[in-house]
Amino acid sequence: MNQYETVIVLTPLLSEDAAKEALAKFKAVLTDNGAEIIQEDNWGLRKLAYPIDKKSNGFFNLTEYKASGDLIAKLELQLKRDERVLRFLTIRLDKHAVAYNEKKRSGAFNKKTKEVAA
Repeated sequence: MNQYETVIVLTPLLSEDAAKEALAKFKAVLTDNGAEIIQEDNWGLRKLAYPIDKKSNGFFNLTEYKASGDLIAKLELQLKRDERVLRFLTIRLDKHAVAYNEKKRSGAFNKKTKEVAA
């Protein structure tokens, strides 16, 4: 089983509840087919870098999971069929990206150093 990340951008016309329901649908596709969800990060409503379908904002969600390769095709088919999805991107993480994400989750990058007063 490989480790993957999927970023989903939903249309900004949805309410918060409708966006959560849409994301729960895609999470169910993963879990029902044997994927192990490692982390889910909801970024909320953000400005897009460029307009998509005359929309300048979107609901962003990042999901990291372990799954087999054939599940990715099923997930992407569901994402393509749903009209609430503006864009999506799925990448397979190599060992360096997996190590980086583990450090990020553990908070290794958020530690503040003490400044020495002169």
